[in-house]
Amino acid sequence: MKISTKGRYALRVMIDLAIHDTGEYIALKDISERQGITIKYLEQIVTVLNKAGFLRSMRGNNGGHRLAKAPKEYKVGDILRTMEGDLAPVECLAISSGGDCPRAEECATLDFWKGLDAAINKYVDSFTLQDLVDQSLALSGYDYSI
Repeated sequence: MKISTKGRYALRVMIDLAIHDTGEYIALKDISERQGITIKYLEQIVTVLNKAGFLRSMRGNNGGHRLAKAPKEYKVGDILRTMEGDLAPVECLAISSGGDCPRAEECATLDFWKGLDAAINKYVDSFTLQDLVDQSLALSGYDYSI
């Protein structure tokens, strides 16, 4: 399993929207400048995120995008699966293939792959967008406290 640029950039977009959330919609131009991602590529990413219900979008002069929920309500795994599809390490476990392998009965590695799949999903689901926002703010030296 290898996460594509769409998956990685989707996380960056979601983090950017969370960090710069003022309650207003954020233009793709602004995200593009901060993240170094072309507007054309961002359009593809936000379209998928919007259809999945992760974003609210508005057209027009004051339009743009914003998170539909609080950052703590997004699991990183849900964002990645939205962009990448199934995160299964091998095709025989992927939902898209039906998960039916004709060799399952005699496959000596099937339990290994199932364990790896479970570990991957448990790991990506153990982080929220808020966790990544906090890490990003810590790396940037932003000191915040309540």
